[in-house]
Amino acid sequence: MTFALDAVGREGPATEFTYSWRDTALYALGVGAKTSELDYLYEGRGPSVLPSFSVVPAFEPVMKAIEAIQGPMDQVVHGTQRVIMHRPFAPAATLLTTAVVEGLYDLKRMTQTTVKTRSVDKTTGELVCETAWGILFLGIGGVSTGTKPSEERPGAPSRDADFVFEERTLDEQALLYRLSGDFNPLHADPAFPLVSRFEGRPILHGLATYGFMVRAVVSQALGGKSDGIRAIQGRFSKPVWPGETLITEGWREGNRIFARTSVKERNEVVLSHCAIDTLEL
Repeated sequence: MTFALDAVGREGPATEFTYSWRDTALYALGVGAKTSELDYLYEGRGPSVLPSFSVVPAFEPVMKAIEAIQGPMDQVVHGTQRVIMHRPFAPAATLLTTAVVEGLYDLKRMTQTTVKTRSVDKTTGELVCETAWGILFLGIGGVSTGTKPSEERPGAPSRDADFVFEERTLDEQALLYRLSGDFNPLHADPAFPLVSRFEGRPILHGLATYGFMVRAVVSQALGGKSDGIRAIQGRFSKPVWPGETLITEGWREGNRIFARTSVKERNEVVLSHCAIDTLEL
């Protein structure tokens, strides 16, 4: 396997993404929003937009960036996700998003990369959000473009959680989430070859679980308001199958909320090293 190393570090062309309240409400439903969260679902209240929506306009540019380095999509695993908010999303806007592959780093049995994106408002030119996608290419080693940057791995405090939020996902959760733009058959088609690695059942998008975690923090620690969120990060550790119950625990430490999400039925952590940075609480 040979990566196209000349594409590393080269920012791709801007991808235009226009959204309305329908798109942000559909995203909120895809990550489990309920009638008690009308601020995110009803146009009569704006609506507000969850900050994790940042991954939606970034998805196509990220895929193009992986394609530019000739990364094999059938060997990709999503390792980490970070979002940085520079201002809250408007209920509707057109964004221009660019992506760049930061580097390729040899982990012997796999290769790691980070794809970073920037989304600006097309009308005002303001920077709205940035994302960083930690991607692993399984089974490919011996490739490196330099020294791997150090990564923060925030850990939960060693005390009882300040809140515990339990919520069952729908059997159709992945089919609903994919309508926001991630159409990977791994999350829909039992006959898709990669599904055989996951007990023969399509799995929930990791970014859907990420959105569930963000909603839990917003509802339990931020009074249902997400405008004060400035950064979100987390590490994907285990798959989730639609219909399973997610339990998110959270700890408040100043302006940072630590979190982790587990599956109740298997007692396994599926999203770890989560931290949500906010304005002063």
